[in-house]
Amino acid sequence: MTGTGTYVYAVARSAVECPCEGVAPVRTIAGAGLVAYVSTVPLGEFGEGPLRRSLEDLDWLAVTARAHHRVVEAVAAATPTAPVRLVTVYADDAQVRDLLERRRDDFLEVLSHVTGRREWGVKAYVSPSASSSSPAIGDGHRGTGSGDPRAGDGDPRAGDGDPRAGDGVRKPGTAYLQRRQASLRGRERLRRQIAGRAEHIHAALSSLAVASCRHRAQDPQLSGRNEAMLLNGAYLVDEGRDEEFAATVGSLGGDGVEVRLTGPWAPYSFTVMEAC
Repeated sequence: MTGTGTYVYAVARSAVECPCEGVAPVRTIAGAGLVAYVSTVPLGEFGEGPLRRSLEDLDWLAVTARAHHRVVEAVAAATPTAPVRLVTVYADDAQVRDLLERRRDDFLEVLSHVTGRREWGVKAYVSPSASSSSPAIGDGHRGTGSGDPRAGDGDPRAGDGDPRAGDGVRKPGTAYLQRRQASLRGRERLRRQIAGRAEHIHAALSSLAVASCRHRAQDPQLSGRNEAMLLNGAYLVDEGRDEEFAATVGSLGGDGVEVRLTGPWAPYSFTVMEAC
């Protein structure tokens, strides 16, 4: 595939200097009172077919994502910005101008929504000490948590299946089944406690934000942490309430739960525009 396309990072109301490199040199396209931040890219890499293959290459995807976010963050630091979804490529600049014309009202709406506000990320984890002290969490991530495999519910031979070990009147396996049921009840109880704690944290932070959303909890491979993630939230907060929001985040940890604040970020969670 030959030729070039126009890669779009974000849309804003005004043109600002973008002192960083994207997937290629960054420039702007103006239209309908808006400005799109774009790069010219080769269709041999960003055309439909090559792009489908490239998206399966995690190294390529990571490099491209960092370049995309670098541009979005630079623009967002200077002016209210509506990020466009990663690897959005149009045939040429004329299609981008058409996008600005057709979606003008949508862009203006989201830009108005984020003006004077910033996105904060909050992640909550069950700490290692809480995990190790909880058989229910341990069952899901680190084994039975009892420290004694003979006492685990995963081995029926450890139960009263041997009448010499018990009162001799119970049927073989009865004690094992009872322990198994108790373990399941404990696991369910802890699941409800964790869900309740996550809901409490999210509700407290949402009350300080103008908008909020919960993303899917990250797998440990993606989060880089061994602990279970209870909450992966995003909150759009008025700039004047940043300190209050951070203080509230700091007050919500403890009792085996660690709450981490990240950001501020470009408002990805509240402004990403679908290509059309």
